[in-house]
Amino acid sequence: MSGEGVSLQERIRQVRMIVFDIDGVLTDGSLFYGDDGQEYKAFNSRDGHGIRMLAAAGVEAGIITGRTSQVVLHRARNLGIQHIFQGAHDKLDAFEALLRNQALAPENIAYMGDDIVDLPVLRRCGLAVTVPDAPDEVKACCHMITRAAAGRGAAREACEAIMRAQGTWAAQLALYDR
Repeated sequence: MSGEGVSLQERIRQVRMIVFDIDGVLTDGSLFYGDDGQEYKAFNSRDGHGIRMLAAAGVEAGIITGRTSQVVLHRARNLGIQHIFQGAHDKLDAFEALLRNQALAPENIAYMGDDIVDLPVLRRCGLAVTVPDAPDEVKACCHMITRAAAGRGAAREACEAIMRAQGTWAAQLALYDR
């Protein structure tokens, strides 16, 4: 992992972008298929609002997922996410491309993944985040494990942690103080 010996708060303060896996992070990991073969996913509205609030606070979001799905494009468009890597069988290659394309250092990116395929990126990013039911090998390399489950507020929890550490949470909350 990059930045050994750096405190959690300092890691969070350096984040300029958060990148999410989809299945098992933004969803609970269930895959639904209709009789016609159409794939369906359930996303949490509070997770989505957290991502929007974080973007309004100046931290962009991205997606790196091993699967390819139209519903992911629809959700990303709905949330204003422009950095999308689908069908990324080597997620580290996608991560490195994102670093180059956005001129960011690994320390500037938080990555939220839930399974062993995410390990290379979790080890490379500045802030590694996972969910409570991730395998022990994943939990062992992460800086933060959410209390909320995947697809049930975990992404929102990570977004709020970033805003709180960066001092932007109060300003976002104040938008609803009318």
